[in-house]
Amino acid sequence: MLDIKFIRENPDVVKNACADKGFDDVVDAVLELDVRVRELKTITQAKTAEKNKITREIPTAMDKAPLIARSKEINAEIAADMAELAEKENALRDLLCRVPQIPADSAPRGRDDSENVEVKRVGMPRQFDFTPRAQWELLEMNGWWKNDKIAAICGARTYALFGEAAELELAIQTYVIQKLIAKGFVFVNCPSITKPQTIFNAGHFMGTDSSVMNNDVFMLADTDRCLAGTAEIVLNSLHADEVLNEKDLPIKYAGFSPCFRKEAGAAGRDTRGIVRIHQFNKVEQYIYCTPAQADEMHEHLLNNLCEVMEDLELPYRVIEACTGDMGFNKVKMNDVEAWFPSENSYRELGSCSSIGQFQARRTNTRFRATGDGGLQFCATLNNTGIALPRAIVPVIENHQNPDGSVNIPRKLQPLMGGRTKIGGKH
Repeated sequence: MLDIKFIRENPDVVKNACADKGFDDVVDAVLELDVRVRELKTITQAKTAEKNKITREIPTAMDKAPLIARSKEINAEIAADMAELAEKENALRDLLCRVPQIPADSAPRGRDDSENVEVKRVGMPRQFDFTPRAQWELLEMNGWWKNDKIAAICGARTYALFGEAAELELAIQTYVIQKLIAKGFVFVNCPSITKPQTIFNAGHFMGTDSSVMNNDVFMLADTDRCLAGTAEIVLNSLHADEVLNEKDLPIKYAGFSPCFRKEAGAAGRDTRGIVRIHQFNKVEQYIYCTPAQADEMHEHLLNNLCEVMEDLELPYRVIEACTGDMGFNKVKMNDVEAWFPSENSYRELGSCSSIGQFQARRTNTRFRATGDGGLQFCATLNNTGIALPRAIVPVIENHQNPDGSVNIPRKLQPLMGGRTKIGGKH
């Protein structure tokens, strides 16, 4: 969320952000409620001071009745004012949670993903001298999945990989985790069960009504828990209500967790294969830093995922998301997209996002600046390390052979027992 002082002093900037990102402009309503909340606080403080003064006077007063009567009257007035104050503060907080993050000046302005900007392209899509197979064909012919059986057991948009494909999934995951550890990230095996407030703290939903999550989040019946859609949710709250030291920043985490998403908005999309499913595994990069370090850390996170694409020997491109596509809580966002031969297009494998101090204000995560800088909110950033099984799709499609076998990228071969290929007629 944004600092209310910033909104008071920069209403036009915030209004422009609402317009740029395509969200309802609630700035005037926020400012109106803010005025009333501050007014009520002043009123209750003044009345409380008057009541305390009367309380001190009653013991020595010749005629106590008028003072006692006034004390009771003030008590009733304070109670009414406090009730209104609580109501107005709750309404103000809800509106503040509907104000989007201010996008960077450098972010492209646009309405949707059609106005995103390609900023980098690495590698050329492979020119096959045979008809390449789609992911589901490779999985089927090599006995690497039992799609119909798993769907009958577990329902649609679920998956299980078998044999060498399951080994490949684990090898990719392990490789990325080891790579990030070598770069100074602390590995965290994160829980997937969390509380709804933790999801709100990450700024993925607007307002304060938890029911807005029902279309996207699996809620656990008869509990106060739900299933997280990314390790970012848990990592974002690791330092809630803490004061960190500037010398310890940046703090870098590589969080692994099973992730769960309803994918309610994906009806009819990616119904075949393993691109869009309800449960998947993801390694998430997450950083706490000072605001001054944020741009450098954004490039660090982005470069890590680009390196992973190159280690997997995949053609890829980097997209700079426009304001209408970057989402509610982001300052800027870059997507990394790998080439999918079966679709003759690039598909997203990860999103690198700078969040500014937006999440830290919700979690009250601050740092003590060196010198006389005082307490400041941290900046936070995140990026996919790798998402599986989605990342398997471009690997097996780009590295396939005519017999249905798949060449293993060189960096993964030690984790695959030295094998150079899997599947096919070998």
